[in-house]
Amino acid sequence: MPKQKTHTGAKKRFKLKKSGVIKRNKQNRRHILTKKSKDRKRGLRKATYVSSADYKNVKGLIQ
Repeated sequence: MPKQKTHTGAKKRFKLKKSGVIKRNKQNRRHILTKKSKDRKRGLRKATYVSSADYKNVKGLIQ
């Protein structure tokens, strides 16, 4: 059976750290920014980690 290929879309969006957690950027910071508050936009700049519910699916895509 051949190897599973890395999902190229997921490869660009997620980063597997040495500790095992998967880093991701937050959504809702592409457009329509005028109605969003400064505090909200500032919070969206910071990266976060994939939740435990999605971890298995994302890890399968990037490995």
